[in-house]
Amino acid sequence: MKPLQDVRIISLEQYGAGPFGSVHLADLGAEVIKIEDPSVGGDVGRYVPPYFEEEDSLFFETFNRNKKSLSLDIKTPAGREVFEDLVRNADAVYSNLRGDVPAKIGITYDQLKHLNPAIVCCSLTGFGMTGPRQKEPGYDYVLQGLAGWMELTGEPDGPPTKSGLSLVDFSGGYVAALSLLSGLHAARRDGVGMDCDVSLYDTAMSMLTYPATWHMNAGYTPRRISHSAHPSLVPFQAFEASDGWFIVGCAKEKFWVRLAEVIGHPEWATPDSKFATFSLRQQNQAELTGLLEEIFKTETVDHWLSKCYPASIPCGPINDVEAALKEPHTLARNLIVETDHPRYGTVRQLASPVRVGADLPEYVRAPQRNEHFEEIVGGILGLDQERIAALAAQGAFGTPAVAEHAAEVVDVAQASGAAEA
Repeated sequence: MKPLQDVRIISLEQYGAGPFGSVHLADLGAEVIKIEDPSVGGDVGRYVPPYFEEEDSLFFETFNRNKKSLSLDIKTPAGREVFEDLVRNADAVYSNLRGDVPAKIGITYDQLKHLNPAIVCCSLTGFGMTGPRQKEPGYDYVLQGLAGWMELTGEPDGPPTKSGLSLVDFSGGYVAALSLLSGLHAARRDGVGMDCDVSLYDTAMSMLTYPATWHMNAGYTPRRISHSAHPSLVPFQAFEASDGWFIVGCAKEKFWVRLAEVIGHPEWATPDSKFATFSLRQQNQAELTGLLEEIFKTETVDHWLSKCYPASIPCGPINDVEAALKEPHTLARNLIVETDHPRYGTVRQLASPVRVGADLPEYVRAPQRNEHFEEIVGGILGLDQERIAALAAQGAFGTPAVAEHAAEVVDVAQASGAAEA
């Protein structure tokens, strides 16, 4: 069995952060059932430009492989009835909504425990389910500014700068996945579920880590340092060679000794040198960095890497995305995976970095909206065609046309035996 093959998650997720968290669980074998609101066309991630057509987008493919989809309007009594049946048959309810919304739509533990006392309700919100910002929408860009990240990023004389990736969203997804699994472990041990109140704000603030500790305990004021330099380790930054940029870093004294040898100045690492230790190099950072910059500009990136790699000095090129995807190590680690798609043919994307055991995950494309209606409603819930038609007529699955078609699908499947769970 896959590591999470016995886990069923009912997910009210959308866009990036929430789906990013659950895609790793799906890759590990969890059955992640996406509840997509038919009144708004399902997950908004289906329509993210520029690479989208109708309800297919490469953005959506990235975050939703190995999942299942059900169109369900839980705002209607009939839709709520189906949702509650799913909760009875699930291990967790997962969502990423505004902080006040989970309680409003009835997906907190206190609102669902009568259906399933062991249900784990993991809510990834912008600002959490308590506090003065609870009702505010949370977006990665806003949170990078609010949590101080942008003030720390960029060149000293430039504007505050956002990370090139949505790191608050993605980190929040990982935190939500970790929280959900922790809650699930406790629920299976104790028989009692819980809420997991996870927020992007909490994630972003917690990732200030040691600069925040330094500030609160020693009065340290974080500052931007030229060329993305480390705040305390010198040298550890981007350097410009004659034909491009690369990173070199001395996180241990032994690396500085080796680098001094590589650049032709072994005397800079001797005990009587003003660059001999971490503290001395930091005190003389401007002078040392200036000297290194002049040296590194004399040769190519490949030249310096060919010197640093054999000496086991931490270093690497500053790749563009294309070069990163073509790195031999990327390929050797099986990080590029392929899925078959009815519109795109073969979709290539990056694998999950979560590795459990020796077996590689299997990858299936992201679901078409409502693709798994028959499997979920007819199979998991065991509803017959007559009951499905009644729920459909009450708007559980969206518009009458959609609902009628859904009932027909299950009717045909049941007649052929394909709906048996």
